[in-house]
Amino acid sequence: MKLASTLVAIVVMGLARTAAAQSSPVQQPWLSDRRFGEGMGLRVGNLELHPGVAAELGYDSNYFQRSGEGDEPTIAAYRLRLTPSISLSTLGQRRLGLNPGPPPAFTFRASAYASYNELFAADSDYSEEVSDQRHVDVGVSLNAVVAPQRPFSLDLIGEYQRVGEASNEPETQFAFDRGTARGGAGLTWRPGGGLFEWRVGYDLVYNYFEEQNYELLENVQQSVNTRGRWRFLPRTALAYDGSYTFVRYMLDDPLLPQNGDILRSRIGLTGLITNRLAFIGMVGWLATFYNGIPENADTPIGQAELKYFIMASPAMDPTAATLGLSAIAVGYNRDVSNSYLSAFYVRDRIYANFSYFFGGVVLTSLEGGYSFITNPEDVEFRENEQQRFDARLFAEYRLSDIVGLNATVRYDSSSGDPIRALGGDVVEDVDFQRWQAYAGARVFW
Repeated sequence: MKLASTLVAIVVMGLARTAAAQSSPVQQPWLSDRRFGEGMGLRVGNLELHPGVAAELGYDSNYFQRSGEGDEPTIAAYRLRLTPSISLSTLGQRRLGLNPGPPPAFTFRASAYASYNELFAADSDYSEEVSDQRHVDVGVSLNAVVAPQRPFSLDLIGEYQRVGEASNEPETQFAFDRGTARGGAGLTWRPGGGLFEWRVGYDLVYNYFEEQNYELLENVQQSVNTRGRWRFLPRTALAYDGSYTFVRYMLDDPLLPQNGDILRSRIGLTGLITNRLAFIGMVGWLATFYNGIPENADTPIGQAELKYFIMASPAMDPTAATLGLSAIAVGYNRDVSNSYLSAFYVRDRIYANFSYFFGGVVLTSLEGGYSFITNPEDVEFRENEQQRFDARLFAEYRLSDIVGLNATVRYDSSSGDPIRALGGDVVEDVDFQRWQAYAGARVFW
């Protein structure tokens, strides 16, 4: 039978997401966004190598994301994190320059990292519970394109990520240690000069949990997807994306998470308005087809974003405008995703981010958002609404081209209705507040 407290805690920890988008809750910016993490690299023939290593020491005010009420006191922890990483790829734009010659027949990028986390309780009364949460996060990825920029090209992707994460119960048998493996391929057609292109692809995602308590959440998601764009102006394109996703859980029980399908379709405009101002405007519809639930989703979805590049190069390729490091953006996104509490959840999110590279020496990044999340009534729980706030400040001082000192501050909070069973009993209070702060150094090429 499905464990109510288990599923509630998963929602609190933010696991109700599509697996392809999952990432470590406190993943370092240089791992999730290579703009922050890579230098010029080391040239090895026609390839470039980017090794790196980072060390951080930090404080977490509420490691188990507890409400702090009743029998759920908050538990603070100190964290030591060591992270070696490496990537290998074909030569990038910075090495090829403005005149790279004819497009290559094959490009690829492979990367890997391992992040060891040692934890120490701020209160000695919880020393054992906190130290038992030590873990290693691992990530490996490979992206390859055969015949890029040709009339027909084939792209391949393979990813694996292992994340160690505590639940709101200190016992390790309730930890949300989990892994996600993804593989996919796509075929792109771009006739003529590439003003028009269309891609058709397939993705397979496998999600598993390492602790036996959560084997019921093991699932496979298969997606047939397509996207296209038509650049009717030099820097503006009409865009479309759509997908049909099959969600299948390994265990079959009427009280377990339900199998279902998700149909998504969007159309809109993307591009640069000027050399400094870019926009995204997408609108569409989404429908779900889950088994055995009172009501499926049938709702509009979309995204709107304006981004201003504070320092834009006249030579910047319009298709690569988002690579600018000094920019400010605001946006709104509405989407529906598979969930482990109810069959799915609806999220409306307002967000903003700012990044600036001062004189090529100091890099800063500030981002944050507000999310309104609705979990509809399911086979065990009543409808539930939550509000989430999140913010992160990252700053790094570059001592040289390969050495940086950095600091990260992060805030997360959740508030809303308590989780109630269909009979009306309160199962869990989902409110929490959490501060995290880290200081560290890294060497990168």
